[in-house]
Amino acid sequence: MNGVAPPSDLVARLALAAVLSIFLGLAFEEVYKRDQSAAPGGVRTFPLLTLSGAMLYLIEPQYAAAFVAGLFAVALWLHAQIRAAPERHDILASLMIPVSNLLAYAIGPVALTQPPWIAVAVSVTAVLLLGTREQLHRLAHIVPPDELLTAAKFLILAGVVLPLVPDRPVTDLTPLTPFHVWLAVVAICGLSYASYLAQRYMPAKEGALLPALLGGAYSSTATTVVLAKRQREAKTARPELAAGIVAATAMMYPRLALIIAFFDFHLALALAPALAGFFIVAAAIAAYVWRQAGARGPSLTIPATNPLQLSTAIVFAALFVTFSLATAFLGSTFGTPGIFALSGAVGATDIDPFVLGIAQGGAPNVPTNALCAAIIIAASSNNAVKAAYAVGFGGFGRARLPAAILLGLSLLGLAVAGFYAA
Repeated sequence: MNGVAPPSDLVARLALAAVLSIFLGLAFEEVYKRDQSAAPGGVRTFPLLTLSGAMLYLIEPQYAAAFVAGLFAVALWLHAQIRAAPERHDILASLMIPVSNLLAYAIGPVALTQPPWIAVAVSVTAVLLLGTREQLHRLAHIVPPDELLTAAKFLILAGVVLPLVPDRPVTDLTPLTPFHVWLAVVAICGLSYASYLAQRYMPAKEGALLPALLGGAYSSTATTVVLAKRQREAKTARPELAAGIVAATAMMYPRLALIIAFFDFHLALALAPALAGFFIVAAAIAAYVWRQAGARGPSLTIPATNPLQLSTAIVFAALFVTFSLATAFLGSTFGTPGIFALSGAVGATDIDPFVLGIAQGGAPNVPTNALCAAIIIAASSNNAVKAAYAVGFGGFGRARLPAAILLGLSLLGLAVAGFYAA
């Protein structure tokens, strides 16, 4: 709605504006008037400012000249309040106080002219910012600068680059567009970034499997390598490290389910029974092996690696395009056998680009059951590679247990893939 609300709607909108301003005033008084009662604004002032803004807007809605004049009057009043009380300079110098008053003044015309959810969202956000003042100030001291840069990188990937990428195919070899490619990059980076934050900041109890689970949600292959190296350093087979390797692989299955469902819900639904079954089996084995460690198991520590590196995004995009073109070519030339062969080969690298290519329609002429089989083959191939990594980095004598479990999961996956392909 761009004009003034119909008369029948004015009463409800004015009532909403008044309620929101009272809500904002209560939060303001709780924070700023507890110790400085003379601070301008509050539970009575804000509703009056809101209603004044609404009435002045209604007087002349075309150019809002009366509302703008009132805005200047409120700004001069706030300036006079601050200048007249130098002994309260510390509290009044906060920009939050004049901004809160000006926001209360603006709520009126916003409630009259915009959808109600906008006024509600702005008011609730302001209340949350007021009420969490101390927590946000503490957070500014806790969060290191590099984390802010990491968050900025993700916002650039998702909010700046993604809208600018063209959504038109550049070749007849695949229906995927540059937008699809970068959307896949954003989806993987977002999931990996969330896992990275949880891995770095969630407290893990002594001996907990949480670090291995979070590491598996980020990269089960990287977690396997880290824990296998720990196994070699331990000089003896450690059940808790073996359990961590299996637990990391267990998290691969819900990760695949999430990224597939984001692009193709029906494909994810068809895969859900198999992926859920693999997760249950792997998680149960990890829990059983973990119990063998008992109280002797030390806490697992998995280094949290920042996933939002430009080189990582470029490599992923390149792999995504390569696997998408290969999938389309092999699918059109050799049919499902060609895609099955490719799915077995990608297990030695990163299976996410291959899986996302399929989820985004990279093999349009292949039946759903064959696509499910190809994804399971890729995961099973990756499990076999991780078994080799476990032995290679941990030593056969120390890492043979997790390697045998991963090989067993790989064989189980191939059997299930055969069922889907039949």
